[in-house]
Amino acid sequence: MADLYFTDEHEWLKVEGGEATVGITQYAQEQLGDVVFVELPEVGSSLAKGDQAAVVESVKAASEVYAGVSGEVTAVNEALVDEPAKVNAEPESGGWFFKMTLSDPGELSGLMDEAAYKAFVEGLG
Repeated sequence: MADLYFTDEHEWLKVEGGEATVGITQYAQEQLGDVVFVELPEVGSSLAKGDQAAVVESVKAASEVYAGVSGEVTAVNEALVDEPAKVNAEPESGGWFFKMTLSDPGELSGLMDEAAYKAFVEGLG
């Protein structure tokens, strides 16, 4: 079963085994508005926790997508290049950005679970 984690930069990580699928949260895509461009990381690139991994641009702003944990990029969602609006339509499923292997699963303990993230977002309101 997958475990879901969230960062304070509004990324979600769905962890299954030693791999995490990464995207931006519903809240993040609502703040951005209509997504018009996505720049994805390169497969094989190594990311340290907190590194900029991708870029998402909307009609309102450009924003970075960060690595919530350290690891190596194993796949990217090429569909977003042609259809960046998938980020708006399915931010927490089909709008994922990349997958990565975890080099230090212990880093997950520094992330929020779904309840903590919801409380965090409510505190922003």
